[in-house]
Amino acid sequence: MTGMNGSQILARSLALAGVEDIFYLMGGPLLDAESGCAAAGIRMIDVRHEQAAAMMANAYARLRNHPGVCMACSGPGAINLAAGLANALIDGAPVLALGGSAPLNLRGRQAFQEIDQMAILAPCAKHALQIQQPERIPEQLNEALQTAVSGKPGPVYVDLPGDMLYRTVDEAAIDWDYAQRPLARPRPAAEPADLARLAEALLAAERPVLVSGSGVLWSEAWPELGRLVDSLGLPFYTTPQGRGVIAEDHACCFPSARSLAFAEADLILVVGTRLNYIVNHLAPPRFNAAAIVARIDIEAGEIATSPRRLDIGITGDAKAVLAQLNEALAGRTEPARTRAWRDRLAAREAEKRARPGDNSRSDAEPIHPLRLCEEVKNFMDRDAILVVDGHEILNFGRQSMPTHTPGHRLNSGPFGTMGVGLPLGLGAKVAKPDKQVVVVHGDGSFGLNAMELDTAVRHDIPLLVVISLNGGWSAAEPPGKPGRDLGFTRYDLLAEALGCYADYVEKPADLGPALRRALAEVERGRVAVVNVRTDERARATTLKFAQYAM
Repeated sequence: MTGMNGSQILARSLALAGVEDIFYLMGGPLLDAESGCAAAGIRMIDVRHEQAAAMMANAYARLRNHPGVCMACSGPGAINLAAGLANALIDGAPVLALGGSAPLNLRGRQAFQEIDQMAILAPCAKHALQIQQPERIPEQLNEALQTAVSGKPGPVYVDLPGDMLYRTVDEAAIDWDYAQRPLARPRPAAEPADLARLAEALLAAERPVLVSGSGVLWSEAWPELGRLVDSLGLPFYTTPQGRGVIAEDHACCFPSARSLAFAEADLILVVGTRLNYIVNHLAPPRFNAAAIVARIDIEAGEIATSPRRLDIGITGDAKAVLAQLNEALAGRTEPARTRAWRDRLAAREAEKRARPGDNSRSDAEPIHPLRLCEEVKNFMDRDAILVVDGHEILNFGRQSMPTHTPGHRLNSGPFGTMGVGLPLGLGAKVAKPDKQVVVVHGDGSFGLNAMELDTAVRHDIPLLVVISLNGGWSAAEPPGKPGRDLGFTRYDLLAEALGCYADYVEKPADLGPALRRALAEVERGRVAVVNVRTDERARATTLKFAQYAM
């Protein structure tokens, strides 16, 4: 008999499944498994807080279109994954979370760090399972990975009791085939009748609008989406996380005319995104109540529970259905049909951009956040990965910083989780080490995971972090917000102490040179932080996301 314990089985299963990187915080019953993963050639990136590990895995999944993996010890360590997993759940990102837990044979006897982790973490995951037989680890790991990527993606939590990790079983009882099975990505197609109705509706529309989201990214449907936009001359808008599927300097992109487009569209095609608060549930008066509404989504439940009447609902994979739609429209489209509509949107776009008070070039002190965004935008690579996190700076950045490459825009997502910026940036850089990664952070949100700068330095993950230092969680205007003030902290000195290149900027004329110096350091392999004093009075106007009183 050749014996293997659960820790060895887990490490080997992860390696056979093709896992290349794991974000984790060491300790507890997973220590031997962590050592085994490293010995198997998996890059082990240890973090300063488990929450950050889950957030890094989220970004990694988005950039690789493959589950990102995070790992934590038992009790509070595993529970610390919760915020990152909940963010991935609402974000629809495939994350595999591995949590050690108290031994099964001591449950109910006040074992070390004993708590019902399944009850705590299952609501934060698409699926949760517990290992109760070490020899089944390859099988259950495959189930977890497959569930994470199937249909609408999401995180899966795997609970690993200590006695299961240290129990030895006969290797002959282990079926390693499970660990090596490729992940299936079914692509359900549209029903012909529904597809025909959608094609005819698009051909008849005079003021159509496309709204797309992350579903296009997960199905890698941007070529098909681009073909549809070009063939119809179709104005398009994306959710914040879905940006870049079509370059935002495309002739059909009118971001500043969004309100007009939604209010006057006669057909709204929604592809791969939920009808949540981000798109105001497609509700009038923001959206035309008389418009035909069509929707393509891989999740049948999303179609069934649409908050607004659907004229055409198609359950299917975005790539498959858009390919069918393009084929059905081939030789029948005429972009000139929508030219007047595009001209109207273009005129509104030009009008909005020509209005006085453009703070992106302001020389006022303190620096306006839009001037900060403008300077960052001007030196970024066209295919840079941009992460924006905070309150005011998130909204200013959304308005002023474009994205031209699919999946290269990351933020707090629909769950609105603060503190994701630096962890998302690190996960993105690990996933795509050859890409420029820029994190634009609010000072409040930066503080939540600031110590992950240490992770970046220790693991040689060079990226640029730019902090908008407005001294609080939001703008100082209007006054009287409890707990708003944080002070103007010299985060650059903290970064310097952790081994980063760091700079502090107060004058607009110094901002461009400081960013260029920082970028040069990043290109030499260093982590760089630029702390920029910004105007605390500057307030980004946004739509109300929640109704607290009825």
